[in-house]
Amino acid sequence: MRFIDWFRPGIRVKRWIVLGAVGVASISFGLSFLVTEIYLSAIKIILSILLIIAGCVFIFLSVKYVAKTFFHAISNSGFRISLDSDRLSNLLYEKRILIKGPKIVAIGGGTGLSTMLRGLKAYSSNITAIVTVADDGGGSGVLRQDLGMLPPGDIRNCILALADTEPIMEKLLQYRFEDGLLKGQSFGNLFLAAMDGISTSFEEAVRKMSDVLAVTGNVLPVTLQDMKLCAELEDGHIVCGESNIGRHNLSHPGDIKRVFLENEDIIPLQEALDAISEADMLILGPGSLYTSIIPNLLVNGVENAIKNSHAVKVYVCNVMTQPGETDGYSVSDHIRALERHTYEGILDYCIVNTADIPEGLRLHYANDGAETVGVDSGILNKAGIKIIGADFVSIKSNFIRHDPVKLAATIMDLVAETVLAKDKKRIIDYYYVKDRLRKLFVGS
Repeated sequence: MRFIDWFRPGIRVKRWIVLGAVGVASISFGLSFLVTEIYLSAIKIILSILLIIAGCVFIFLSVKYVAKTFFHAISNSGFRISLDSDRLSNLLYEKRILIKGPKIVAIGGGTGLSTMLRGLKAYSSNITAIVTVADDGGGSGVLRQDLGMLPPGDIRNCILALADTEPIMEKLLQYRFEDGLLKGQSFGNLFLAAMDGISTSFEEAVRKMSDVLAVTGNVLPVTLQDMKLCAELEDGHIVCGESNIGRHNLSHPGDIKRVFLENEDIIPLQEALDAISEADMLILGPGSLYTSIIPNLLVNGVENAIKNSHAVKVYVCNVMTQPGETDGYSVSDHIRALERHTYEGILDYCIVNTADIPEGLRLHYANDGAETVGVDSGILNKAGIKIIGADFVSIKSNFIRHDPVKLAATIMDLVAETVLAKDKKRIIDYYYVKDRLRKLFVGS
């Protein structure tokens, strides 16, 4: 470990070292008066004593706060390393920068949101995921009905995405029982349900689980109230229940005109509104348009919070359309749906995939009624929305997902250029992000 590394910006050690040096100098001057002069006036004696006492106090404070800064840095936010590591100073420096990193708020739910969060946590600890609690299907729906708790599935996925856990622990929390009364239930859901049982609120349960798993950032339910999502089709037919909306074509085919909450008086979590107002960047998606993203925007106060926020607002569009929700949709159709449920001009940027999908996989999705989302950038540019297109496709187990590393790199480059570069006080953050991105591309 190089001594000079402790003087890098962000470590917060230099000030206390300087104070210690002042203390040594103060004691030296005080002693010099007593040693070099035989006959001292009362004033000089008092001055010498005061200098010596002040020097001792300065040295004490220096040692105390250097040690405090050191141990705080290695323990804060789940930061764990061995004390004999050769990379100690570099890791301390990086952790300090992460803690001060750009404030990113991601709004949505489902697999898409958690996938993106996995990539973002490498650049900032100031990440907040605001997650829908409208899910009423699968294991989450069972717990919601049986225990009267908010659905834990999407929140669990986001917590695991931001967690600093061993692979075996993540595998355990994602494990689904295959037999018995718990068949189909996730252990992570049960873990959160048990935490809810020993907590005063669901919000506290989420916070406790986040603490146990050393989560980077915050995961927040958009509300603590029970949400029931409904959809109105173009012919006026109403479909209620989040799990029913995506498969309504099986019983009553038709395009979705709008979605709405059965109870319109849903109160948002204040911490979620505060995160939106303080954000540097707001990200909508990726995820199911009508059942993961828009439900959050329907909660009272969320739309106004977004509208009043000075953050850069970004939409990450899905790679594929979703049967029963966005059949035949282009990128502009997705954005029009967002604006129809909120306000015109809600977005500054839209991130889209422009890479081709392998033919075999494309046909596989076509059999299920899904196709690639068409990028009609001309329409969006006229609307003042800047399009950022690239290859974001990641294929896992025959499913198309966003590549978390590529997507996070694009988002961080955008926040660096649109937010950090314009604030002189955050120039260290800017160069840190750009350096991380440079190393990523060089490594690839």
